[in-house]
Parts: sequence; structure tokens; C-alpha cells
Amino acid sequence: MRRVLQLGLLVVIGAAQLPAAEMANLRNGFSIRHEHHAALGETTRLYLGTDASSGYVDVATAQIESFEQAPAETKLAGAGEARSLDLNGIIASASSTSKIDADFIASVIRAESANNPRAVSPKGAKGLMQLMPSTASTLGVKDSFNPAENVDGGVRYLRDLLLLYNGDAAKALAAYNAGPRRVQQYKGVPPYRETHAYVARIINDYNRKKTAEQKRQLQPSAAKASAQSRKVETIAGKQQPEAAGDE
Repeated sequence: MRRVLQLGLLVVIGAAQLPAAEMANLRNGFSIRHEHHAALGETTRLYLGTDASSGYVDVATAQIESFEQAPAETKLAGAGEARSLDLNGIIASASSTSKIDADFIASVIRAESANNPRAVSPKGAKGLMQLMPSTASTLGVKDSFNPAENVDGGVRYLRDLLLLYNGDAAKALAAYNAGPRRVQQYKGVPPYRETHAYVARIINDYNRKKTAEQKRQLQPSAAKASAQSRKVETIAGKQQPEAAGDE
């Protein structure tokens, strides 16, 4: 059964669809979400983002059964913006409690459910952080479709995994996706293309956010330095008073 998120029907006035990504359906039953692909002979390259720095995963062409359009991530107006603000608040709260970077949590949610609180996978994982019923029960999450409950439970589970693997984000993400037993079995990220793509997508998304944040932080400093430089040049360029001559 394919691990593809089923997005609930959204009927929102003024909704704007972002460019659609693709799903590569593999013969082993997994599916890999990506932006676009390129056939390279016996290998097909799946690009995980729109730019070259986003990374890619190579898959044997013979292992790909089909391609289909991925569920579009929807940018909403009005009520959707309010929901986005609510989600940001939920993430901020979970970040404060767990001490996990809010951008990292947001990247996991985006990869898991495309920010859709009603997402359900064919295997039964539900909500923003795609909690399986058994996992939700263990975490004390009563309603996986409740964004606050789901994120709280999912982030607590993610924190436990990060502690288990001594802060190794790749192993923690792999365990979140494929299960801790698989990580233990292979002593690291399991050799599943879907899991490798999942880990790479989250880490690349998180790194892009931090890079953009650093650039924003540098801009005010650069502008201030430029203004100070202009001020110095202006002062230096002013005509100095002539020295008084001998009488």
C-alpha cells in the first residue's frame, strides 16, 4: 500500500495553488514526493526542490512504476492565513517546551502532511505529524486531527528520538519515518529510498530556512555599515575652514 498523503478537500474562496510537485510510485510499494525528475538512462533523478541546492535522489528507472501529480500544497487567503498563524503559534509552543528549533519542527510537519491537519495516509497515520493510532495512544493524543494535540505528541516523540540518537537528526528522522527498529537493524538510516528522500527533504528544507534567516539578519548590519560609511565620507568631504593668515 503506497505511503502517500491523502489531502482533505479544501473549499476556500481565493485559494491559490502552488506549483504541483510529483509522486514517483515505486514497485516496492513506496512513493517519493519530489519537484521534478530527469531520466538518465537506467537511472532517474528525482529533484527534491526547485533549486539545485535542494538535493536529489537517484532511483533505478526499472523500479519506478509510474509518476503522478502530488497533492498540491495550498496557500490560502483569509481563514487559511488565520490557520497558518495558529499553526505557527502551536509550533512555537512545542518548540519552547521541547527545546527543538521551531523551523525544524515546521520542516517535519511540511514533509509529513503538507501542513494539512486532516491528512490521512493509506496506513492510517493521521494529522499534521502523521501519528499512527498506536503511537498516538502511547503519547496520550486523543484526537490526532486536533492540530495542537497532534503537534504536541509528535514533537514529544521526535524529542525522544533525538535524545535516543544523541542529537543525530538524520537517525531521528529515519526512525520517525521507518521506525526505531529499522534504524537499530541497519545501525543508521535504513537503505530505503523513500526514507533517504524523506530525511534529505527535511534537512534541506531546514537548512534553506536557516540560510534565509542568516541573510535577513545580515541585511540590517550591512545597511547600517553602509550608512555609517556614507556619513564618514560626507564629513570628510566637507570643506574645512581656512587657517587664519598672519596679520
